[in-house]
Amino acid sequence: MKISDLAKDHIKNLKPCIHGGEVWQLEYNQKKVLDFSANINPLGPPPKAIDAIMNSFWKIPFYPDSSSTSLKEAISKYIGVSPDNLIIGNGSTEIIYLFTDVFMKDSDKALIPAPTFGEYEMAVLKANGKIEYSPLTHDFKIDTKEFIKKIRGVKVAFLCNPNNPTGLLIPFNDLLNIVDKAEKEDTLIFVDEDFMDFSPKEKNSSLISKINSCQNLFILKSFTKFFGLTGLRIGYGVSNSEVIEIMSKAKIPWNINCLAEVAAIAALEDSEFSDKTYRLIEEERDFLMKELSQIKGFDVTPSEANFFLINIKKTGLKAKEIKSKLLNFGVLIRDCDSFKGLDEYYIRVAIRTRKENEYLIDSLKKVMKS
Repeated sequence: MKISDLAKDHIKNLKPCIHGGEVWQLEYNQKKVLDFSANINPLGPPPKAIDAIMNSFWKIPFYPDSSSTSLKEAISKYIGVSPDNLIIGNGSTEIIYLFTDVFMKDSDKALIPAPTFGEYEMAVLKANGKIEYSPLTHDFKIDTKEFIKKIRGVKVAFLCNPNNPTGLLIPFNDLLNIVDKAEKEDTLIFVDEDFMDFSPKEKNSSLISKINSCQNLFILKSFTKFFGLTGLRIGYGVSNSEVIEIMSKAKIPWNINCLAEVAAIAALEDSEFSDKTYRLIEEERDFLMKELSQIKGFDVTPSEANFFLINIKKTGLKAKEIKSKLLNFGVLIRDCDSFKGLDEYYIRVAIRTRKENEYLIDSLKKVMKS
């Protein structure tokens, strides 16, 4: 028996997506690092979330609520939607894959910007769909007119807002125009707002208020980035009740563990933590933008998120070289060569605390001098 002959052909051809956050591999090599490669809240998880976990160990012998009722109620109050507009996932990545499994049939086409988060592509390929890419402009913006032209014949169009790895927001009116034109073509619009919580323009940029008026709109949110519950794996989707009902039929049972659920509920209630995060990211975004831009050869893309994309071609070094040299200083950054639409001259760095950001800048300057 040849096991590979029994598997689906399109599954056998899949290759894993590359991400940041390679801290475990480095720990195995006994290297302690400051991780600037993963775009996570530098403050870690909210204190109230940790307390909630400590007080909920008694729940471990029981099955969790497969419907995540309590968490849906907490989220509904937090963002102002009905619990019927919510689906909970084991990290936002599970929801990306669930969405494509539900709505994409064999050979259906998806439209994906380039560069952007790689798991959209992986989810489409896993569902045996086909992909058309829409390259960003030279300054990494969505070419709205071109994107709309390519929507015809597409089942799902993906957008990340703010985009990863660029950190740029899509103008609100452009988004509405895309959603409106897509609805006329029976195209679903999947908007990933995982990094929206970090943006000072969140209230005027998020499409959550449009989920019931735009029947083809689905929005992704996460507890991974802003709330720092990365290892607990918890995210959620927001859409009209019909979309949510259909997706819920395909969701695996008990996908959210009991400790993740209580931590997420507590995180939403920790307003002191949220306020502290807003202040930190705003101050350090300005600081890092200024300092990174002063390094010779660095072309920094202004960001509305908690990270920066940097073109380093003028330094004469490639991303993998800078990454390797920085590891000698105990600093891990993201080599962006794996992003479709970028090359070996792009790196991405996350925003951390002032002391850590100063160490990053100091280490980068030493690498450049060497």
